[in-house]
Amino acid sequence: MNNPFRRFLIISFFVLNLRQGIAQPLHYSTENAHSHNDYEQAHPFQTAYNATFGSIEADIFLVNGKLLVAHSKSELSRNRSLEDLYLKPLLQCLQKNGGRPYSDTARQLQMLIDIKTDSLQTLKALISLLKKHPPLINSPKLKWVISGNRPAADRFNGYPGFIWFDGELHKTYLEKALQRILMLSDNLTRYTHWKGINSIPEKDSLLLVQIISKAHQLHKPVRFWDAPDSKEAWKTLMHLGVDYINTDHIEVLSAQLKVEN
Repeated sequence: MNNPFRRFLIISFFVLNLRQGIAQPLHYSTENAHSHNDYEQAHPFQTAYNATFGSIEADIFLVNGKLLVAHSKSELSRNRSLEDLYLKPLLQCLQKNGGRPYSDTARQLQMLIDIKTDSLQTLKALISLLKKHPPLINSPKLKWVISGNRPAADRFNGYPGFIWFDGELHKTYLEKALQRILMLSDNLTRYTHWKGINSIPEKDSLLLVQIISKAHQLHKPVRFWDAPDSKEAWKTLMHLGVDYINTDHIEVLSAQLKVEN
């Protein structure tokens, strides 16, 4: 038996055994797609929304009391506010779809808000802004998840019920904090230096399967950033059981998921 095929069988067997009884995607669709740094798209929100992505990311800065969307301070612009780029279009979608983000009532939308400035003050400003628009916090199919600069985990429960948190996969949380964590994310390079070319090293695959399975035992979906963003890489990540596939290439991933299904 040649070595590559033997490695494939070993990893597949290990994956299947670890996955027994653990919640994870059995069928991948655009619900499992995450629009990374979505605000850098030519049409923020709209492109990912039209592709029916399940998760959309926006980085925010608190500047003079206003929440602006950008990846770094050098890119800040007052005409790129969170409210204009994301909240107003979302409100239109909710109004059109009877209080749900998508016309398909089974579909959910997760808004991942990556805080770049002070966690406490920025989150306070975000909560205040969201409260001005009740449909955004009352929709049963819309989740607001805080990433980036987050409050300490022991403070999670002090926030309104419509605020969830993106936990860090490599950390251990108390049960009380876990109740407010919607998913677990991490930098893929913490576990592997695989660039998406050729097969992922066997030892890295086994490590990833272990940590992903541990998250699934906690009933938390998993996402990796700084992961290779290509068709072959997406297939590998799906094979490993990653729940949200991170991408900057919305149309390509959307088309690929339709092919896979």
